[in-house]
Amino acid sequence: MGSVALREIRKSYGAVEVLHGIDLDVADGEFVVLVGPSGCGKSTLLRSLAGLETISGGEISIDGASIVHLPPKSRDIAMVFQNYALYPHMNVAENMGFALKMAKVSKPEIDAKVRKAAEILSLTPLLERYPKQLSGGQRQRVAMGRAIVRDPKVFLFDEPLSNLDAALRVQMRAEIKELHQRLGTTIVYVTHDQIEAMTMADKIVVMKDGHVEQIGAPLELYDCPANRFVAGFIGSPAMNFIPARVQNGQALLADGTALAPAPAGLAEGLAFVAGVRPEHLMVTEQGAAATVTLVEPTGAEIQFVVDLAGTSVLVSTRDRVNLRHGDRVSLAVEPGRLHAFDTETGQRLG
Repeated sequence: MGSVALREIRKSYGAVEVLHGIDLDVADGEFVVLVGPSGCGKSTLLRSLAGLETISGGEISIDGASIVHLPPKSRDIAMVFQNYALYPHMNVAENMGFALKMAKVSKPEIDAKVRKAAEILSLTPLLERYPKQLSGGQRQRVAMGRAIVRDPKVFLFDEPLSNLDAALRVQMRAEIKELHQRLGTTIVYVTHDQIEAMTMADKIVVMKDGHVEQIGAPLELYDCPANRFVAGFIGSPAMNFIPARVQNGQALLADGTALAPAPAGLAEGLAFVAGVRPEHLMVTEQGAAATVTLVEPTGAEIQFVVDLAGTSVLVSTRDRVNLRHGDRVSLAVEPGRLHAFDTETGQRLG
């Protein structure tokens, strides 16, 4: 496999700059996920790595060798797209081996590589079938097999699960992760789904408006987000944000109620945005008073929305609480689980 280094990557379309000097290192065998909202530049960055987009500035290298001036076919990269793009007149085996055939690889070698990839992906019984005879998940596995047979240094995935239904996405997430563990491949994977990112990645790159907001392991981003954007994007359901100020070491809400001890190091009287995840709020006998406005049982847990000092806040609990609209509850934050963000910049304070 191969390591990837991107340095000061810029991409402009005329006067519009969509990538603003991005730096990223992907270690040999690492599974890196680029995640962010639509239009953040994640697919453009991936396509730039593949050579499908010409960068406006910067350097891209694999195993220390520059690939900026190489065409896509010479970069030793295989890409799996959102659209499977299988040839309808070819069966599974022919689709998987087509790139090798075009590269003038011998038929016995093609057959051997196709059989090996088919075994890895549980496609052996389907080799004689045509795309129209396959399910969506099977077609995606064929697209993955087409990449595997090339034995590239780096695999790129561009939102490969977006066209699948929810249950199949969960299954394919597990299959791609297992494939990575078995092959030890270097993977750069693009998605807008933060659940995919959290469950699959060794390292997550959170992007916004062509900038990298934070890079880190999934739980690092979850437990210690660098700013309010990352805090709100990573985690499902999303983090709550509540106006607060520091008084006597406590985080006081707009109505003067103490929510929890303020994070260490915040100055007395400082106004900040308190961030707390729904699962880190607890119903207690004594705490900040709130009024229930909506209750949503999901089975494994109960989610309910409350009005807390004029702010709508979501609470998630596995306890079988019996709540109705209009009920009054007292809430407390699990110790050490309150985050603080700057009211203007959104940067983490503590």
